[in-house]
Amino acid sequence: MARVLYYVFLTFFLPLLIAAQQTNNSVAVGASLIATDNIVPWLSPAGDFAFGFQRINGQNLFVLSVWYDKIPDKTIIWYPDTNPMVPRGSKVELTNERGLVLSDPQGREVWTSGNFSDLAYGFMNDTGNFVLVGNGSRKIWESFSFMGDTILPTQVMARGGVINSRKSETNFTRGRFQLRLLQDGNLVLNARAIPSYYAYKSYYSSNTSDAEQLIFDTSGYMYLMRRNDRRLDLTPRGALPLGDYYHRATIGFDGVFTQYYHPKTLTGNTSWEVIWFEPENICKTGDVEGSGACGFNNVCGLVNSTPTCECQQGFSLLDPSDPNGDCKPDFTPSCSEDEENNGEEMFDFIEFTDIDWPSSDYMHMIPISEQECQKSCLEDCLCAVAVYGSNECWKKKIPLSNGRKDNSVNKKVFLKFRKSDSPSGSVPPFLGNKKDKRSLIILGSVLVSTSMFVNVILIVAVCVGFFLIHKATKNIHLSRNTIDTNVPHYTYQELVEVTSDFKDELGKGAFGIVYKGVIGTNIVAVKKLDRAFQDADKEFKTEINAIARTHHKNLVQLLGYCDDGEQRLLIYEYMSNGTLSDFLFGDMRPTWKQRSYIGVGIAKGLSYLHEGCTTQVIHCDIKPQNILLDEYYNAKIADFGLAKLLMMSASATSTGIRGTKGYIAPEWFRNTPITVKVDVYSFGVLLLEIISCRKSLLFESGNEDRAILTDWAWDCYKEGRIDAFVENDLEALDDYKNLTTFLMVGLWCVQENPLLRPTMRMVTQSLEGVIEVIEPPCPFPSSARYS
Repeated sequence: MARVLYYVFLTFFLPLLIAAQQTNNSVAVGASLIATDNIVPWLSPAGDFAFGFQRINGQNLFVLSVWYDKIPDKTIIWYPDTNPMVPRGSKVELTNERGLVLSDPQGREVWTSGNFSDLAYGFMNDTGNFVLVGNGSRKIWESFSFMGDTILPTQVMARGGVINSRKSETNFTRGRFQLRLLQDGNLVLNARAIPSYYAYKSYYSSNTSDAEQLIFDTSGYMYLMRRNDRRLDLTPRGALPLGDYYHRATIGFDGVFTQYYHPKTLTGNTSWEVIWFEPENICKTGDVEGSGACGFNNVCGLVNSTPTCECQQGFSLLDPSDPNGDCKPDFTPSCSEDEENNGEEMFDFIEFTDIDWPSSDYMHMIPISEQECQKSCLEDCLCAVAVYGSNECWKKKIPLSNGRKDNSVNKKVFLKFRKSDSPSGSVPPFLGNKKDKRSLIILGSVLVSTSMFVNVILIVAVCVGFFLIHKATKNIHLSRNTIDTNVPHYTYQELVEVTSDFKDELGKGAFGIVYKGVIGTNIVAVKKLDRAFQDADKEFKTEINAIARTHHKNLVQLLGYCDDGEQRLLIYEYMSNGTLSDFLFGDMRPTWKQRSYIGVGIAKGLSYLHEGCTTQVIHCDIKPQNILLDEYYNAKIADFGLAKLLMMSASATSTGIRGTKGYIAPEWFRNTPITVKVDVYSFGVLLLEIISCRKSLLFESGNEDRAILTDWAWDCYKEGRIDAFVENDLEALDDYKNLTTFLMVGLWCVQENPLLRPTMRMVTQSLEGVIEVIEPPCPFPSSARYS
C-alpha cells in the first residue's frame, strides 16, 4: 500500500510541487528533482532549454543534463564532467552549502557543483546556461564554465580551455577525444589516453600562435579572436541559413568537431543539419599514438562523409554497446614454443583488401614477394597480421591501431589464425570461404615433384633471400639463437660494447644489476644476472621463453638475451621514469589521476599474464620495485625471473616460497597449491600502496595500528575514515566514488582465503567501472563472496 501511495505521489503531486519551486523561472534553495520517467524539469523562461534528468536509450540509467526541450529528440548539450550517469531514483538538489548536489538512491553523493555559503537561487536561462546566483544577484557558478561535449552561442573558451567527447552515444563518461585551446594560442583536436589525461599528438590544428579566445557569437558564427582584434573564422562566411535557428558545436564520440543548426519552428521532418566540421576525414588522421579514430583492432571508413567503425572478420566488439570501441580477436593471437617451426601446419590466413593499420608495424621488408611475406609471418611467433603491397611487406602485432578502410590503400592484408581455434581443426565459420591450398603449399608440391637440381636452386634462393632480410633488420651482428625462441641473441662482447663496459648502472634487481646501454639508436636496459642465477640453467631458459611469448602494453618487452659461456644477460626496453617504488614513495606525492591510471595498467598486465597467454604465467613477485614507468608514466610489469609457468590445462603448482615480504600471499606458508591468486594478493597490497602512497610495512613509524597496510586499510574502510587512509588527499577525495571502488577492490584482493579473491579480469573490470563491487568482508578471514 505504501508503495502504491508513493507512485501516486510521483505521478500526480510531484510535478506540481516542482513547478511551484520554479517561481518566476528561478529554482529555490531546497528544490530537487528525482530521476524517474516523465519528471518535470527546470525550464528556461522561453522554454527552449531544460535542466533535469533524461533517461538513456535502452538503459535504466539517467543522465543529469541540460537539453533543447522544444526539439523532439531532446538533444543534450551539457552534463557533469564526472559521474553524469546515475540509476533510477537518484536525486539532484539545490542546497545552500553545496550548490547542486547529485546523489544516488542510497543518498551517497555522486557529484556537486561546489561549496557555496550564500546561495540565493538557481536559474535556467535562455542561452542554455544553468546559473547559481548568490546574494546581491552575484553569479557564483554556471554550467557554461564546465562544458560537456558541446559549445553554444554566447560561450567563450579561453586559453587552457577543453571540451571532452563522451565515450559513446549512450555513455556520457569522458571519451577519447578533446578540443583544446592551448596556452600557446593553438586550437587543436586530439585523442587522449584513458583513464589518464595524457593528450596524444593533435590530428587537427588551427596553426595559430596568438589566439586568445574561441568565441561562439549570438549570430551563430564561431571564430578565434587573435591579438590586435584580428579573427580567424571557423564558420565559413555566408554559411549560416537565414531565419530563426538553434546553433551548437559538438565534439562527437567519433572525434569529429561539428557545427550544427536546427530550425526553431518545427515544420515537417526537421533535424540537425551540418554547417562545417573538422577534420575532413577522421579516418586519415596520421599515424598518431593511441588507437586512432576507432578502437584498437577496429577499422574506420567513411560512409557519406560520416566515419563508421567496423570490426573485421576474425574480430568482435569488446563492448557491444560501443561500435567505435576496441575489437577483440576471436582467435588466440599468441604462440607457444612448438609453433615457430610448424607455422604452416598450425596457422593459416584470411585475406582482406583495401585495409591497413599503418601504426602497428614492427618489421618492414623490401623487396619481397607475396608468398615470402606470408611465409615470414607464418613462421614468426610475434606476427599477427602481414600487409603486402608493391613488393613490400609489413609485419604487425596485436593490438592493431589507426585502422582504416579506403580504396586508395591498395594493399593485401593477411590475418593469421590458429587452425586449432576451430572444432576438429576446420576453418572457423567467421573466416568465410577460402582456398583449400595456399601458394606456399603449391610451392611445396613443386619442390617435391621437380628435379633435385631445381630443388637445390630454389632452396638456396630462399635461404639467401631470408639472410638478406634478416641482415637488414639488425643494427649489430647477432649470434645464432641457441634457445628455442625468436628473441635476438647477443654475444657477451657485443653487450660489453653496448653498455660501454657496464659503466652506467640503473639499479639492482633480485637476480642481478641493470645497466644502461645503446643498440643502434635505441636506449636499452641490460640486466646482468648474478652467479646464483647462472647456475639455474632451466630457470634462465624459463624466463627467456616466458617473456618472449608475452606481448602486452603493460609488460616490459624483452629485446634480446646473452647466453655466452657463464655470462647470462637480458636486454629490455628502457623505462625512462624508473620504478613505481621511486615514483610512489618519493618526495612528491603523485596525483590521484596518475596513481589510478597506473593501478589500472598493472591490473591489465596481470590479467593478460593470467588469461591472455597460451601458457599461463604466475609472476610470484608483484611489488612496486618490479613495476617500471615509461616516458608517459605507463606502468609495465618487469622481472619474470620468478615466474612459474602453467599450461592452460593445469590449475595449480607447488613450489618453494617466492616473493617479497609484505606482498606474499598466506598460501605460500601453507601446504596448499599455488595458483594465480598469489599474484592477486600481491596486487591487492600494491593497489593499497598506490591509493595511500605508503609502504606495505612501516614498523619504524611508531604507530602499531598503521604498521601493516592491509590492516590499516581495513580499519579505515570499516570505520568510514577513507580520508585518513589517503591522508586527506583532496584530489582523491573529490573522486570519492572511484577512490572507494579502488579501496574495496584492494580489500577483496587481500582476502586470506584465495577462493574469495577475484580474478585479475574481474579486478580490471571493477577498476574501470564495468562491474559493480559489493562490500568486502574482513580479509582475515571471511565467508563472503566477490561478485
